[in-house]
Amino acid sequence: MSTVSLPALRRLVVSAQGYAPRARRAGADEVEAAIARASCIQLDSISTVERSHRVAVSARVGVYPAGTVAQLLGQGHVIEYWAHEACLLPADDWPLFGWVREKFRTHHPWRGDVRARYPGLAEQVLQAIGERGPLASRDFDGAARKGAMWGWKPAKEILEALFSAGELVIAGRVSGFQRVYDLPERVLPRHLLETPAPAERDAVRELVLRAVRARGALTESAIAEHWRLRGGVARVRPHVDALVASGTLERLQVEDGGPPVMVEAGTELDGSPPSAALLLSPFDNLLWDRAFARRVLGFEHLIEVFKPAPQRRFGYYVMPLLWRDRIVGRADLKSERRTGALVVKSFHREPGVRPSRALDEALERALQRLRKTIGLERVER
Repeated sequence: MSTVSLPALRRLVVSAQGYAPRARRAGADEVEAAIARASCIQLDSISTVERSHRVAVSARVGVYPAGTVAQLLGQGHVIEYWAHEACLLPADDWPLFGWVREKFRTHHPWRGDVRARYPGLAEQVLQAIGERGPLASRDFDGAARKGAMWGWKPAKEILEALFSAGELVIAGRVSGFQRVYDLPERVLPRHLLETPAPAERDAVRELVLRAVRARGALTESAIAEHWRLRGGVARVRPHVDALVASGTLERLQVEDGGPPVMVEAGTELDGSPPSAALLLSPFDNLLWDRAFARRVLGFEHLIEVFKPAPQRRFGYYVMPLLWRDRIVGRADLKSERRTGALVVKSFHREPGVRPSRALDEALERALQRLRKTIGLERVER
């Protein structure tokens, strides 16, 4: 195997994300293309600064009109489904996840046999959506079960079970980040619904390849983490071996002596260094595998929103500052929408990063890009 240096590997994985080097404006086509290039973009409901997917997409394409993702969902250009977590994916991937939907046909991934728990309710929900059009959970009566996780009412559990099984799709989001559900045949192109789903083995192999293409270079463990594939390395390795044997992927040693990485065959390892200054969503694709981020970026990624305040090291909603090909600091931020301010509560430089005018300017550029993404008027420190 050939050997790649850590600096070259770091440049490759950062460049592969396709971050826009400077602030600009983008349209729906560019948003759709960015989701496809990334393979999937994680969704998260926390809005302390801005919804995670909006920050992640804007980092790649620039500022785009609010409502663009809902429009793409409603037009069947992108889909929501379970990938790394709940994610936006290209609509063309609908057949690729047929094996997952089949597994969830009778059992919701976390809530078990919801249909058996509420006999007849699934049929009622499907009939209501069929007759009334796209609906959200709030359009159905009912109260949450006492002690139920997330406080879901029966109709919400059924909606989620039908979505996981592919009997409903997400046609957009309404206020409060609530999903809007509709029938697949009213949202997705007919040819996608009629395309046979590949066998699980073939689908997983394709997912392995797509993860490496999207991320530039990954270990076998990081490939499994990209899609949260059960079975981890043991499940991924036969597919990696087959893709390497076919000449599709290449396995590279890394100069630090750690686990090898997979790259697409013919990948240029001496490309130009990236130049963007960006504040990343804590759920950005670059940070999904914490061990890989620690090894390649030298960055110990922490998400502390679920910790009690006294236990947090850096703050509640902390966004890493990426400058060129390094993460150089962490900013604890909050959007004060009533006053139009992006508030910088604190900024921590990474170990070994010295204060400088260039660093201050990079942080300012990143803050202004984020401010424009959110639609705020000013940055307040």
